[in-house]
Amino acid sequence: MWMLTTPLCDLLGIDAPLIQAPVGSASCPALVAAVSRAGALGMLSFTWAPVEQVATDLAELGVLLGPDVPFGVNFILDFSIEEKLALCLKAGVRVVSTFWGDPAPFVERIHAAGAVHLHTVGSAVEAVRAVEAGVDAVVCQGWEAGGHVWGTAASLPLIPAVVDAVSPVPVIAAGGIADGRGLAAVLTLGAQAAWVGTRFLASEEARTHEVYRSRVVAAAETDAVHTLAFDGGWPGAAHRALWNSTLEAWEAAGRPAASERPGEGDVVASGPWGDQLRYGDMMPLPGMRGDLEAMALYAGQSAGLVREVLPAARIVEGFVREATDVLSRLGGV
Repeated sequence: MWMLTTPLCDLLGIDAPLIQAPVGSASCPALVAAVSRAGALGMLSFTWAPVEQVATDLAELGVLLGPDVPFGVNFILDFSIEEKLALCLKAGVRVVSTFWGDPAPFVERIHAAGAVHLHTVGSAVEAVRAVEAGVDAVVCQGWEAGGHVWGTAASLPLIPAVVDAVSPVPVIAAGGIADGRGLAAVLTLGAQAAWVGTRFLASEEARTHEVYRSRVVAAAETDAVHTLAFDGGWPGAAHRALWNSTLEAWEAAGRPAASERPGEGDVVASGPWGDQLRYGDMMPLPGMRGDLEAMALYAGQSAGLVREVLPAARIVEGFVREATDVLSRLGGV
């Protein structure tokens, strides 16, 4: 029997080498709790959340998970995170991940609070710098990934390059992984866990609008395009999203710069989060109304492998079962 566990699982206090990526506003306490209860690691995205929402979400997770089941939080270092990070550490959050910047100024305080520090990188050189700064593990994000994409290398060459560069520090593989076959593949490349976002967008617990989920489930692997179009809240930050009417118009116009893009300033949706403008960086969330298909439909190329909406626990179970089966069969070759 193949035991699907790695040293990173022990470090994080989880049973399965699987981490639910902090998929922006789609990540919520219900999703994180479902993933963590299933033995993987759920992650909340707190970069853009108001401090009051951070406190509310942490309290809710305390009720849903109790003190013994771990979860993590994520922050993008291009933005001010000091107050929210302090709140998370005071609350006893066990895992903190950082992205898009230098992790060095945050390592000491994260460790002083007893938390594990993960940092996302896009190259072996960057991974070495992060490890030298003191992070406990690196997330190597391949270009196939959905949402905001830091690097330019694809996962297949990137993962072993990063593993070789920072061994024995654990490496977590991100980008292009949507089922147990992908998990098995990255484990054979030397990673100690998979970081999965797109698959969990199509989970019952994710805070995603039905229009968005339907587009993810219907997508082919070629529908998720790397672009700079949806940069309304984060100028110049590259990302991957599903092809839609906004991208089609922007591409047809020759990819003009901000303030010159077709339909810029149009209100394409409204709801609890206010009016949403074309080229804004918000994804479609429950309660929004309007032309939701024209919003940022973040997804990775692995969307082509997502066939249905499932409970998050079943997604975790499917990953583990399929990866165990694949690795067991490979062991007999």
